[in-house]
Amino acid sequence: MRFTSTDSTTRIRTVHQIRVFLRAWARDPMGVAAVLPSGRQLSQKMLKPLSLLPDTNPATQRVIELGAGTGAFTRALIDHGLHARNLLVVERDAALHGLLCQRFPGLQVIQADACALRTAAQASGYLQEGPADAVISGLGLLSMPRATQRSILTEAFAVLRPGGCFVQFTYGHASPVSRTLRDDLGLHVRRAGLAWRNAPPASVFVYQRAFTAPHTCQAPDPTQ
Repeated sequence: MRFTSTDSTTRIRTVHQIRVFLRAWARDPMGVAAVLPSGRQLSQKMLKPLSLLPDTNPATQRVIELGAGTGAFTRALIDHGLHARNLLVVERDAALHGLLCQRFPGLQVIQADACALRTAAQASGYLQEGPADAVISGLGLLSMPRATQRSILTEAFAVLRPGGCFVQFTYGHASPVSRTLRDDLGLHVRRAGLAWRNAPPASVFVYQRAFTAPHTCQAPDPTQ
């Protein structure tokens, strides 16, 4: 097999992204959901709920991504057809934020804490165009204290339109948000799929306000 200079450049970039990611994980293992950058199958599973929203046109859907990491879901959202002005990418870690800005110079990438999402989204000007249809989360929600989970979910649903959804992946088959907290926040959950080819395999869960859940994002995943 013959390798070109393009192949070499791509490998160097990939290695650099993994190094930045692992350093971020070492600094904040509780806040980074993945142990390695997410794979293509998981990215597809995370985006599938978008096709079940009332507005199914990717060009007009509005999405906020939390904990973007090295940009695996960000790239998938762009490839899905999301317009740059409708996507807000949020990353707390300074090094990962810098990497994302380099990879996606045409996107709005902000360094902010998901626990202050409302303030950050307003300050960025994103909410001037309206609320989001979905929040895609790469945060390590499972390993976070319940109070932090509550704060993140409260902030996320504050920037979502009625019927909007919060999409979260986790390692394992159980929801990373307990039934008690879901009941407190009035949330309905469903398991949207299993990315078994991901390393390690990951489950995807979709959360919605209980009174809107029966009407949106409810198609089963035949590959679960």
